[in-house]
Amino acid sequence: MMTDKQVTEVPYASQYRQYLARMNAEEISAIRAALNELIDGTEINTAGWMPGANWIGTAYEPIYRKAARQNTTTAAKCFGLMVWEVFMDRPERWYSGRFEKDGEPIGSRTYFRPQL
Repeated sequence: MMTDKQVTEVPYASQYRQYLARMNAEEISAIRAALNELIDGTEINTAGWMPGANWIGTAYEPIYRKAARQNTTTAAKCFGLMVWEVFMDRPERWYSGRFEKDGEPIGSRTYFRPQL
């Protein structure tokens, strides 16, 4: 989690490439731009809380309709991997881990910037 080791690969890379192959370059670019817009100026983000529940008409819709073939569990996995990659490619240093809220595990990864 906080080893200061730079992450340079997305986990489940083969599966991730399959998801991305089901979308076109414009869709992937729009998703990455939307994620970067959500992240800009923030210090903490939890992947599962970032996109909102309704993806219809948003940049994220192709994840559900195309990459995940309308499977919500697969869409969540694909989205999480895209979030991972976007954070990995950002110029700032980000840490990530799995945490709890009110004693219950949060179902997705949280990313945060270290306090300087």
